[in-house]
Amino acid sequence: MFTKPTQVFLALVLTSLSASGQSAVNGLAAVVNGKVITKSEVRDAVNAQEQMLRMKHREDPAAFEKEMRELRETALDSLIDRELILSEFAKIGGVIKPQYVEDDINGIIRESFKGDRDAFVTELARTGMTMKKFRELREKMIIVQVMRGRYAGGQPPATPREVNDFYQKNNENYREKDMLKISTITVPKFTGDADAGPAKQKKVADEIRSKIVAGGDFATMAKTYSQDSRAENGGEWDWMERKQMKKSLADTAFNLKAGGVSPVLDDETSYIIIYLDAKKLGDATPLEKVRPDIERIIDQEKGKAALDKWLAELRRKAVIKKMELGTPPPIRAEAAPPSAVSN
Repeated sequence: MFTKPTQVFLALVLTSLSASGQSAVNGLAAVVNGKVITKSEVRDAVNAQEQMLRMKHREDPAAFEKEMRELRETALDSLIDRELILSEFAKIGGVIKPQYVEDDINGIIRESFKGDRDAFVTELARTGMTMKKFRELREKMIIVQVMRGRYAGGQPPATPREVNDFYQKNNENYREKDMLKISTITVPKFTGDADAGPAKQKKVADEIRSKIVAGGDFATMAKTYSQDSRAENGGEWDWMERKQMKKSLADTAFNLKAGGVSPVLDDETSYIIIYLDAKKLGDATPLEKVRPDIERIIDQEKGKAALDKWLAELRRKAVIKKMELGTPPPIRAEAAPPSAVSN
């Protein structure tokens, strides 16, 4: 198992490799204004971020899998955008001072190798990368950052009205101690019976929910069909703070009205049906306390909108040919912690 500094370094190397335009034996992924992007470059770009996402979502495997799917779906487009940005930088005659690149590399050495340049060079050689090539690739990454910053920056600051509208629209994010009282029915995807796989178990869960919606008693259904620790109590849970629950389940439950029944939820190894017994709204944090955070979010959203518009225009003017990538490999399995609402 790699240490965290080495993981960070490998991610930096892999991300750099993905931009290098190296030839590969497994074919083309895209051609951008005559510039080739290979399938292996796309895989490298995904692999470079997978471990980071695992660390980010170690308590929420479902969120990890969702982000990995999104990453795979957007990896090629991200590399295409990178080529377009580099080309645009060259068109305007942009130049990155060598000292900027050297400062960037020194930062990597300081943060990932505790300032040990020899250890950095050794690790670089182990990955098959020369210092010259690494410097060239880091320069390209700096160019992309500079160009993105150029078009994302300079937007008008958030107005008081924009801040107030955002606060009202996202009020639930600024409340403390929202409470939920729920009941659940849990149907496992796997039962040990070869003939009862996820598809069949999903059908079972759908049928249970249909009976409840038609007037069936939730508690009775839970005692009869549920396979979690609350089944004997009719699926009933004690009051819980919203933040104690897995976000995907809590958000679904909180959006129900008292007495409402959720759709059948796909939760890793089980299908879950939630009944909302009651909810209590917590105290809202005053707007003035969170105003700086909201202003920052709005500024970021404006910057992203400006950047997206610029990139869309670059794509419109470019000659881009995308090839079929085929089915991506499965996400590597790792042990996952149980849900907050678990069996």
